Amino acid sequence: MLGISRRYSHFVFGIIQSGLTSLIAAGIASFPAGSTTSFVRHWMVSWLIAWIAMLPVVLLAAPAIRAFALRLTQEDRDSPAGEKA
Repeated sequence: MLGISRRYSHFVFGIIQSGLTSLIAAGIASFPAGSTTSFVRHWMVSWLIAWIAMLPVVLLAAPAIRAFALRLTQEDRDSPAGEKA
């Protein structure tokens, strides 16, 4: 694809996730705008501001959230061979 090293996948994930989340949230927040032109303009400006604000939050919070989620969950135990669940 782009040749980005796998060790940077956390950052790629954060960029994509924060962009998508802020795009949807800004669209919902902009929905009450009157005309289509006004809506699209408001949505794009809102999205850009939200993305700039959320990108560092996602990049910094994601590892902590993942570690917390792992502490709240446990591995599934495999059934012994030959035993039906």
